[in-house]
Amino acid sequence: MSLTAIRRKASAVALIGLLAAFGARADEPAAAAAPTTLVDRVVGHASASVASVQNTLVMALDLIGIRYHRGGTSPETGFDCSGFVNHVFKEGLGLYLPHNAKQISKTGEVVDKTELQPGDLVFFNTMRRAFSHVGIYLGDNKFVHAPRSGGVVRIEDMNESYWKKRFNGARRITVE
Repeated sequence: MSLTAIRRKASAVALIGLLAAFGARADEPAAAAAPTTLVDRVVGHASASVASVQNTLVMALDLIGIRYHRGGTSPETGFDCSGFVNHVFKEGLGLYLPHNAKQISKTGEVVDKTELQPGDLVFFNTMRRAFSHVGIYLGDNKFVHAPRSGGVVRIEDMNESYWKKRFNGARRITVE
């Protein structure tokens, strides 16, 4: 098994554990309108299954190492940031998003940085314009994205100074 495959598997296992922690817990008091499942917290709709959300995020991690390609929309051709996000949401949840970070930023519900949950979309100003880059939040201030020409899909820490000063906001995409 290659080092890349080992890293992907370790990331997937860690993510599944993280996702399980977001599920309903017996020691928390139930609130009338509070979400009670991972699905409610991540995609805001009770009809999607926890497994489909977990599989979607694991799929995103499985794409780590795929090369960046401007305008790219598939693992075979490579991805740009919005092509990556669109592919993951289309294949994992059947949701079609625009192929443009700025347009994607106009969809879904605005989420405060302190309220981020796995599956939320995070946006950054990487090209001297707001909402020019998008990634998928994984939890623990980490996100996965297709970074730039010459790069590959990878995980980044939002606490790194580069990302911290370029953060523009976040959105939660809901299943209708």
